[in-house]
Amino acid sequence: MVSILKKQPHLPKHIAIIMDGNGRWANKRYLPRAAGHKKGVKTLRKIVEHAVKLEIKILTVYAFSSDNWHRPEKEVSILMNLFVTALKEQVKDLHRNKVNVRFIGDRSAFSDKLQGSISNTELLTSKNDGLRLVVAVSYGGRWDIIFTCRKIAAMIEQGELKACDVDENLINQTISLGDCPQPDLFIRTGGEKRLSNFLLWQLAYSELYFTDILWPDFIPEKLNEAIDWFSVRQRRFGKTSEQI
Repeated sequence: MVSILKKQPHLPKHIAIIMDGNGRWANKRYLPRAAGHKKGVKTLRKIVEHAVKLEIKILTVYAFSSDNWHRPEKEVSILMNLFVTALKEQVKDLHRNKVNVRFIGDRSAFSDKLQGSISNTELLTSKNDGLRLVVAVSYGGRWDIIFTCRKIAAMIEQGELKACDVDENLINQTISLGDCPQPDLFIRTGGEKRLSNFLLWQLAYSELYFTDILWPDFIPEKLNEAIDWFSVRQRRFGKTSEQI
């Protein structure tokens, strides 16, 4: 089968991914779960490199949800240390490839060391004009909506807005990723078919692609397959086919 990527330039501007299946990948190989997470980081690097080659504008990945804090303390500790190590090892290559790295989520629960690594990465890459890589850490879609409501409520209390000013456009501008186009394509690996509290507002009209492939096995060719699938979708946004 010839990839549609070779036939036409109809690519999603913004791809969002739930990188699911690291633990199950490790379990199937009788390895500790940490081995799956480490392999998952390597897979992410390959996918980021491929997205750069394809000239995708924005890639948003779900690295650690606000609900993941409920996992065993040892696993959470391993994940936190892995974040610090990955940032330290990858940031120079990301910067060299002009990748603009941003993080969304509640950073307050992170260690000072990890918060510092996050801030330094954002600062170093802030002026890069290539792929925008958005990493959702300690993030939840409901948290995002609540936090947005609080920001808008504060503006109303301060007299900057009236209640009647609150509309869809205002929320779009205020919520996480408010300065980005909303995701065109959502991908979830690992076989589960749910959003798991990820970008609940922003994914309203995204095309949803689910695959049984575990994240560590999601090679660049699998991303091509997802994009091929997206390319033949008709996105109507509430309109009829005739209107499109």
